[in-house]
Amino acid sequence: MTPEMLAEHVLTAAQAAFAALELDSSALPSSTTVERPRQPEHGDYASTLCLQLAKKVGRPPRALAEAIAAELTKTDGIASVDIAGPGFLNIRLDASATGQIAGSVVAAGDGYGSVEAFAGQRLNLEFVSANPTGPVHIGGVRWAAVGDALGRILKFAGAEVTTEYYFNDAGAQIDHFSASLLAAAKGEPTPENGYKGEYIAELAATIVEANPDWASKDDPREFFRVEGITLMFAEVKKSLADFGTHFDVYFNERDLHVKGELDRALGRLREQGNIYEKDGAVWLRSSDYGDDKDRVIVRSNGSWTYFAADCAYYLDKRERGFDKVVIMLGADHHGYIGRMKAMVSCFGDDPAQTLEILIGQMVNLLRDGQPLKLSKRAGTIITIDDVVDAIGVDASRYALARYSSDSTIDLDLDLWARKSNDNPVFYVQYAHARINTLLGNAADLGAELTDTYDAALLAHPREGDLLKALGEFPAVVTTSAELREPHRVARYLEDLAGAYHRFYDACRVLPRGDEEFTETGRARLWLMKATQVVLANGLRLLGVSAPERM
Repeated sequence: MTPEMLAEHVLTAAQAAFAALELDSSALPSSTTVERPRQPEHGDYASTLCLQLAKKVGRPPRALAEAIAAELTKTDGIASVDIAGPGFLNIRLDASATGQIAGSVVAAGDGYGSVEAFAGQRLNLEFVSANPTGPVHIGGVRWAAVGDALGRILKFAGAEVTTEYYFNDAGAQIDHFSASLLAAAKGEPTPENGYKGEYIAELAATIVEANPDWASKDDPREFFRVEGITLMFAEVKKSLADFGTHFDVYFNERDLHVKGELDRALGRLREQGNIYEKDGAVWLRSSDYGDDKDRVIVRSNGSWTYFAADCAYYLDKRERGFDKVVIMLGADHHGYIGRMKAMVSCFGDDPAQTLEILIGQMVNLLRDGQPLKLSKRAGTIITIDDVVDAIGVDASRYALARYSSDSTIDLDLDLWARKSNDNPVFYVQYAHARINTLLGNAADLGAELTDTYDAALLAHPREGDLLKALGEFPAVVTTSAELREPHRVARYLEDLAGAYHRFYDACRVLPRGDEEFTETGRARLWLMKATQVVLANGLRLLGVSAPERM
């Protein structure tokens, strides 16, 4: 019996109790949940439903708990129901009911853990979105791991998710980039505010080699802008793809300008009465909606501001049918939140419903205990390729997704490169590979999973711990999606791997010598297979492989 099934039984018992007590059934929720108590002696699962309902129906919570408990104990698979404190229901399952979790997991396979909590929601998830003026740096690498994992988790939780990369190919930074390439082609020093690093020289050399007549172009700087952006963005996309991060949409900022989207957004804001002119410029009344000041949309010289593109881009996403725009930004973008929420309000939307901005903190890389600061190729930044070269894709993705994104992290590259159990990703992957090997060994002995097993035989305490851990996975997925915290999946997988190793140390599965393979051993094969399924599903949500051998 999975926690979800037990929760349904609790609600059914509540419905029966309400009927017997002649209480108003409209006070009952459409669904409820159960949780594992922190202290095992309090039972296998606990429900607070009675505490939630008591005030609504005017009954003492303990009296309500007694009535629901009496109904609940009639359910097959429930060994006992105790009432604790003011009305907690502490529920114990019999071994057979708990053991059935393994069968439920194996039957669901790749789909186990998926939920419908976000069904019907259309989300646009934008992350990385680094300027195409250089390789993806370590901050962007963190979002490549966290954002991609979050997209996978949200989809697994039932949402319709479009992942998007905003390709900022307009503005002053692009001008500095093209000027840097042109200077490198001419053999001149890097201009003021220009970009440095070997990659600039490499790009310029590639462009010159392919276009020996570049100096005769009408506008060499514009030529290097177009060619440089094309080459740089192709490299960025390849690095991300090699990292296992793929986007559904790559959106060009320049298209907003070319297609007149900024004018259309300005017109929409005028219709809402939130535009005015002062000192020759066009302003948005964003301070009326909580911003610290009004924002310029069109400068006095007639040029668009960056914020104007933000307005047009948000409107474009909403008109593509997304219920909510989710944007992941770096630690230096805290000031961006207020103006974006105000802008959304200026369009007539409720920012609490249609906009969500997630801020990520810095990542520090350590080697031999010392901070790693410089890239051989990019000069002043650590790039996505530097991280992958150091510890590989799996370790990089897992390490960056393992911590809450709103906290600064120090990644010890020496630790994450080790093939040992103190490396968290190795610990989890090894559990998956170990199970695969054991299942293969069992098959060699003629012991394979059959159509059925005796769930009641999974009665050892370590088996119970592992089964309950398996049952928690759907709730972990739901919470990770709700809180936008992929690290919860990683930490859960480590706990699950630990529960598996403790089970294996305490419970023998394969026969020794001339021993016959027992039905208990067969039930344990089901438990191992179920664990392997959940480990693989969880690693897949993080974009990390589940190796069969290590």
